[in-house]
Amino acid sequence: MGTKRIMIVGLAYLAFLSVVKALSDEPELGSARVVFQTSYGDIEFGFYPTVAPKTVDHIFKLVRLGGYNTNHFFRVDKGFVAQVADVASGRSAPMNEEQREEAEKKIVGEFSNVKHVRGILSMGRYDDPNSAQSSFSMLLGNAPHLDRQYAVFGKVTKGDETLRKLEEVPTRREGIFVMPTERITILSTYYYDTKMESCEEERSVLKRRLQASFVEVERQRMKCFP
Repeated sequence: MGTKRIMIVGLAYLAFLSVVKALSDEPELGSARVVFQTSYGDIEFGFYPTVAPKTVDHIFKLVRLGGYNTNHFFRVDKGFVAQVADVASGRSAPMNEEQREEAEKKIVGEFSNVKHVRGILSMGRYDDPNSAQSSFSMLLGNAPHLDRQYAVFGKVTKGDETLRKLEEVPTRREGIFVMPTERITILSTYYYDTKMESCEEERSVLKRRLQASFVEVERQRMKCFP
């Protein structure tokens, strides 16, 4: 009986260690956040600049240029991926020269050991490992067969409820792709920096404290020096 209990405790400890390792292996998110606004709700995501720096720079620049505005999710495969179309062909609005130049760049394949699990952002590409441009997928489930084959560059930080709504839209199959029957448009996008948000909050708190201090000093002055 004692040996059995020791084995159970040992197995539990090993399971605990595997969870700790998985958490410690997760890369650190940068401070930038991007929000895609759709008719189904918002999706916010962050980047892994230490994992895929060239990919992150490219996608974030396209966001800042407004490249993903009026683009769409051309693929929604429940439990697998929701994939954003290439900017150059997926937008309903025309592009300016700067947007087109950035959208048509090919990015070197930055493959890593980060696992393809729900919420992960992963670049789309053709057979050439260095053919990624601007299409990327938001994982709707675990896909280990994509590991080290496609470049992971970030993850969804808010909006999983929106992804679940997308998984319920009517679809049709075209070859290997499962596609929505109606266009799922990215109506608009914006971005912000979490560090700046934190600084704004700290400045606001400091301002309130200073104002309170001023009131207290003035109260004491009126009391002691009427």
